[in-house]
Amino acid sequence: MRLGATIPNFKAETTKGPISFYEWQGDSWVVLFSHPSDFTPVCTTELGRIAVHQPEFAKRNTKCLAHSVDALDSHVDWVNDIKSYCLDIPGDFPYPIIADPTRDLAVSLGMLDEEQRQDPEVGKTIRALFIISPDHKVRLSMFYPMSTGRNVDEILRTIDSLQLTDRLKVVATPANWTPGTKVMILPSVTDEDAHKLFPKGFDKVSMPSGVNYVRTTENY
Repeated sequence: MRLGATIPNFKAETTKGPISFYEWQGDSWVVLFSHPSDFTPVCTTELGRIAVHQPEFAKRNTKCLAHSVDALDSHVDWVNDIKSYCLDIPGDFPYPIIADPTRDLAVSLGMLDEEQRQDPEVGKTIRALFIISPDHKVRLSMFYPMSTGRNVDEILRTIDSLQLTDRLKVVATPANWTPGTKVMILPSVTDEDAHKLFPKGFDKVSMPSGVNYVRTTENY
């Protein structure tokens, strides 16, 4: 799935019951993420930490939806292990896990390793993650190999960036940005318009090239 692509309105069986994606999504953002297999150590930490951070996702009007090619009964048993390992998960396990034993959804969303996608015996999903806006568009994607677990703080940071730049379309967030720190004013915005948009001011950075394209502000 490329950035800007529309996620199809798929139907799936999950640990929270059957879903039709668009109806389940409603007007929320969604983090849809795959993991290679149930009962694996790195995946256990990932799903556990995302569950622990569920209140942070909720603050951002974001739902989480996990996926793997294992069967539903396997997911149910594994959730109990995750809760046992991650004792700081508040209450019940907070989000559904899709069962996709036929791999149909995994293939359609490009979640399978290219060398294994046609082999039902060994084909397991890579660590794919899509952030989907309420209009069902893929706004950001991350692909990790099976050997590398994801950083939940980075997932939350990218959601913050996407939601901010949707609300304030004249800025972009720089490297290592976190909420409340400086953003960059887009070069397409004139200084005159920037003064109107940011009446509390912005900073201009002089470059050796003489091209004036770096302007920052904390007043957003």
